[in-house]
Amino acid sequence: MNNLESKQINVGRAHFGWETGKGSFLFEGEDAILFWINSAFKTFLDTIEEVSGDESASVVLETTGFRMGLIVGEFFYNEEASPGEVIQMLPGIYSSAGWGTLDVVRFCQNEKKAVLRMTNSWEYRINKLQNKKEHGTFIPGHWAGVLSGLFGENIWYRVTSSQVEGEGYCEFEFFPSSITVNENIHELARRKEQVEIHKLETIVQERTRELSDLIKEISSPIIPVLDHIVVIPLLGKYNEDRSKELLEKTIHELPKYDPDFLILDVTGLDEDISELTVSLFHQLIAATNLLGIKTIMVGITPGHSMKMTHSNYQTAEIKYFANLKHGIHYALGEKGKRII
Repeated sequence: MNNLESKQINVGRAHFGWETGKGSFLFEGEDAILFWINSAFKTFLDTIEEVSGDESASVVLETTGFRMGLIVGEFFYNEEASPGEVIQMLPGIYSSAGWGTLDVVRFCQNEKKAVLRMTNSWEYRINKLQNKKEHGTFIPGHWAGVLSGLFGENIWYRVTSSQVEGEGYCEFEFFPSSITVNENIHELARRKEQVEIHKLETIVQERTRELSDLIKEISSPIIPVLDHIVVIPLLGKYNEDRSKELLEKTIHELPKYDPDFLILDVTGLDEDISELTVSLFHQLIAATNLLGIKTIMVGITPGHSMKMTHSNYQTAEIKYFANLKHGIHYALGEKGKRII
C-alpha cells in the first residue's frame, strides 16, 4: 500500500488514519466518519427535531450521548484503567476530534463525582446556528455515560452553566443518581400519553357539549298544534339541571306562541318519576298560570298518579286526560271549537 492510499498521523493524544483505497477514515484505529458541523450535521439534527419534535429529540440526543459515552467508559473500566488517569487523558483526545475544549474542574474517584467544563463544543456551535436558547443534552449525557462506565455505577448530571445561554462556557456537575436514560424515555412516553389523553378528553368534552346543546334544543320542545294551543312533551328523566333548563325555556319562549292552553304530555316519562319531577310539574303549572295560561296534563300512568298523590302538592286545578287527543279536544271545547 503506497503513501497515496494510506496515511497516519498523531494530533495531541489522538491517532488518525486514512485508507483511501478502501474509502476509510480511522480514529484511534476504528472506522470513523466526518461531517461538516455548519451544514451536514446541523441538517441531521434539524431533521430529527422536525420529525420527532423538540422534546423527543432532546431525550433521543441525551440517550444517544449517554450510551455512546458508556461504551467509552466501559472500555477503560474493562481494561482496569485508573479513572483518574483516564479522565486526564480524555480532554486531549476529544479536543483533537473537534468536540471542543474540555477542562476537568473537579474529580473525586471515591465519591464518584466530577465537575467538567466545556468551551465551544460542537453541540454549542450547532445550537448557536439553530438560535437555541437552552443548552443541548447530548454532551452532558455523553459525559454522564463516560463516567458511569468508568465508575461502574449510574452517574447523572446537572447543568450549572450554559454557553448558549450567555455564559463563557458550559459546566456540568456529575454525581451518582437513580435517574437513568431508560427512565427518561419512559417518562417522555408517559408525558406524551398524558398529552394524547388530554387531547382526547378535550374532544370528548367538546362533543359532549355539542350533544348537550343539541339535547337542550330538541328536548321538550314547545309545539304549537292549533291556534293558541301548545304541547310540551316530557321525555325520559329530569335531574335538577334539566328541570331548570325546561322551566327557564318554557317561561321565556311560551309567550311567543300566545297560548291559552298548555298541554304537558308525560307519555314519554319514565314510570318511576322522582319527587323532583313532580316538583317540576307544579313549577311549570304555577309559572304558566301566572302568564294566564291554563294547563292540561295527558299521558299520566298509574305509577305517575301514585307518586303525585303522595306528594305534598295540590293538583285540583289541573285537568288530566288519558292521551293527547283527548286533551286537545278538551282545549278546543273550552274555546267553543271542535274538530270536524
